[in-house]
Amino acid sequence: MKAIEIGQTGPAVEDVQHRLMLIGHLTEDQVTGSYDEATAQAVRAFCRNVGVPESSEVTEKVWAALVDASYSLGDRTLYLRMPYFHGHDVLELQQALGALGFAVGHEDAIFGAYTEMALRKFQLNLGLPSDGIAGAYTYAALRNLHHSWEGKGAAHAPLHLGFARAADVLEANALCLFGTDGFARSVASRMSNLALATNPASKIVSADALSVAPDDRMLLVHVAVQGAPVEEAVPAVDCTDDEGLSLRLKTAIAAARAARPARITLALPSQMWEDAGADRSAQHFAITLLDALCLALSE
Repeated sequence: MKAIEIGQTGPAVEDVQHRLMLIGHLTEDQVTGSYDEATAQAVRAFCRNVGVPESSEVTEKVWAALVDASYSLGDRTLYLRMPYFHGHDVLELQQALGALGFAVGHEDAIFGAYTEMALRKFQLNLGLPSDGIAGAYTYAALRNLHHSWEGKGAAHAPLHLGFARAADVLEANALCLFGTDGFARSVASRMSNLALATNPASKIVSADALSVAPDDRMLLVHVAVQGAPVEEAVPAVDCTDDEGLSLRLKTAIAAARAARPARITLALPSQMWEDAGADRSAQHFAITLLDALCLALSE
């Protein structure tokens, strides 16, 4: 982007000033749409506060930091991905969860694995779908509990991840995930993304992320929707979300490893989880399948 500097006017300048006002560096009457000395001083002060090289101009780096700083809780849907979501809204989510007794680790404004775990525990505690996605229902629940967390510090607890993918299973098992339709490819890609977001040394990757063909040491995992064509004689797992899923996966993996290449099929029940949309459904299935796979591989 072209830097915004003193003397410029227009909607872009007004947007910068509005964001500076939201985070307390300008007053409402200083949002004029004209980049004056007061705006430049506010930009310099903002840079100092967030650790960006001090500048009077709004460069691409300053703009990115300003956007992050001006998000408020509920402005966007948050979930574990790579690259991580980061920003003021993530920090507010961490502070709320921490004050309610769900440890997020460090309150660093980065939506990482600890924040996802805390969010899932919070959702389970309130009877919400425990999908690790901060969306409309989660934000509504947090707003209803605002008196219990606003202005209060976190209840600190030891850093510990209780789900199987937090163990070394991610870097000890090489899996190549792939789908043969758009929805299945999205689930496979999200599973890879979640694995990398949990452990950057993960060897669980999607075929789309591979630069070379998978080798014989990799377990090939075909993600498909029930009813889609699948290869015969390949162990297939009914991926209905229940307590037996990890056991069914373990059995299929053991059978698959007797052949080369080792391959299993994960049969999703549908392309829709409850009444969620395509993206939310794909994320739910990705979380469920990755956790069940890791549990099966760790036993």
